[in-house]
Amino acid sequence: MSVRTLDRPNTSEANAAPFFFCRGLDAYYGDSYIVQNVSFSLEKGQILALLGRNGAGKTSTLRAIARATNPELRSGEICLDGLRLDGKPNYIAAQAGIQLVQEDRRIIPGLTVEQNLQLAIISGEVGWPFERIYALFPRLAERRKQEGTTMSGGEQQMLAIARALARDVKLLLLDEPYEGLAPVVRHDIAKALLEVRAAGITSIIVEQNAVAALHLSDRAVILDSGEVVYDGAAKDVLDDEELRLRYLAI
Repeated sequence: MSVRTLDRPNTSEANAAPFFFCRGLDAYYGDSYIVQNVSFSLEKGQILALLGRNGAGKTSTLRAIARATNPELRSGEICLDGLRLDGKPNYIAAQAGIQLVQEDRRIIPGLTVEQNLQLAIISGEVGWPFERIYALFPRLAERRKQEGTTMSGGEQQMLAIARALARDVKLLLLDEPYEGLAPVVRHDIAKALLEVRAAGITSIIVEQNAVAALHLSDRAVILDSGEVVYDGAAKDVLDDEELRLRYLAI
């Protein structure tokens, strides 16, 4: 089976550069080589499913793009909307428009839904107004005065996404957004993410429920042992049983 990979753009062709690209990312946890020469790109408003088996390097790739301190990015380029971010600290990446919604959601204890949103915009550019966020997630509007950590898992996931939207987000990174959620809640979050795409926000989704992520996405990248083994249309992964069995076991 042939593996499709990304044609890497020449940095001299600035006018042809995609909205987002990472090129040749190498990242480590200590001496462990976790993200190995990872490259892909996205146009504005696209959704990409970043897939692979457990331990393939998906979350580590998201964290490297967000410029988290772990893993350590030792080489490679990260560019968003013409701005180089490799070598920059995570707060610069956040100010540039990269927002990471982590798997554990990180809702602040003791704060209401609205206070969590207010805290998100203390530093950095303001994104969606709260009323627009509440229109996207009506459950949060109903619970705006409720302490965030007392809500259901699905509602906390909505709040985690809402906090990212409250800032001026250009690239939304979602780590396991469907984890532990009932099908009806997954449907609500998928619908919201499609509305986010319609608003022109680019997204990368890491999700063990690969079929759900593929149905939501325009494109897919599959990692295996930290390396890109597929880069192409999400629909093609759904149609390619051999590819799915080999790298996703579905």
